[in-house]
Amino acid sequence: MAGKVFFNVSMSLDGFIAPDSPGELMGRQWMELQQWIFPQRFFRENLKLGEGGEEGRDNDIVRETFERTGASVMGRRMFDAGERMWPEEAPFHTPVFVVTHTGREPWERPGGTTFHFVDEGIESALDRAREAAGDRDVRIAGGAATILEYVNAGLVDEFSIALSPVLFGSGIRLFEGVDAGRVALEQVHSEPSPRVTHVTYAVRER
Repeated sequence: MAGKVFFNVSMSLDGFIAPDSPGELMGRQWMELQQWIFPQRFFRENLKLGEGGEEGRDNDIVRETFERTGASVMGRRMFDAGERMWPEEAPFHTPVFVVTHTGREPWERPGGTTFHFVDEGIESALDRAREAAGDRDVRIAGGAATILEYVNAGLVDEFSIALSPVLFGSGIRLFEGVDAGRVALEQVHSEPSPRVTHVTYAVRER
């Protein structure tokens, strides 16, 4: 049985998931947005940041998200930024399908991550990710434009947002340009933690 297609992101209270410029990634605002995840034990272990870290519901959510994911899809801009920042052992440990206009040979990394470059559109990338994932889920890793393409195409089943008590004022909005006449949401659950509020929605066709 095929799994779900989902995405999960951290988002500021005013609706932004990243700064305007890729050069501002890892800057103050982005670090504040993501501050809930950095101390988590599973996150630290996965990125080889050292031993220790917090355990609790936030940590469980990070681990559960990783364990449900059998393959990921991302846009080329996210890959280009990540290629410069990820450690040699990229943190996915599954096949990753990169939506691109420029073909490239697969790029295999230590730890089980292989990046495949798909220049035949978002549906082709998703079909290949589904096949690779088997009965596990496919995660649309980002960035915002790629997530939105999948949402507007009716290809996302579910998503989760870690709503962080941070204000950006400007940046990249997650739902800028969403086809609101087509997309309806059904709340699955919400769960507060000491740092963020986790909300999950099923996506329905309006």
